[in-house]
Amino acid sequence: MKIWVLLLLVAAVSAKRFTKCELARTLKAAGMDDFFSVSLAHWVCMAFAESNYDTRATHFIAEDGSTDYGIFQINNRRWCSDGKFPGKKDCPFTCNRKSKLFSLQNSIDCAKIIVQKLGSHHETINAPVFSRQRWII
Repeated sequence: MKIWVLLLLVAAVSAKRFTKCELARTLKAAGMDDFFSVSLAHWVCMAFAESNYDTRATHFIAEDGSTDYGIFQINNRRWCSDGKFPGKKDCPFTCNRKSKLFSLQNSIDCAKIIVQKLGSHHETINAPVFSRQRWII
């Protein structure tokens, strides 16, 4: 049991591409299963849709010049700071490709903040349009 906890902690700190089961175990250990009524299957589905389970994923949005970061593609305009948009952000984490600070654990913590602020039924949380049956863990 101690080895599993150690492996989960190491996985949570490292920038990497997860497998579905690996990510599910890590998210479950982080308390994401049914967090604010969002199922573990939904978090895993969202991570796949947004980043293909890759903690280093980024996506530049030309329309507004913002960038999405990490496994849940958290946006730098409102949620995290990469120095591009001034002002206080809702998530107290630096998000940029060069920073190790935007780890999986920071992504999880920021996702929890987003769900608490927006609610679990907001379009941002329900964006992936996949059959949830496929993602049941």
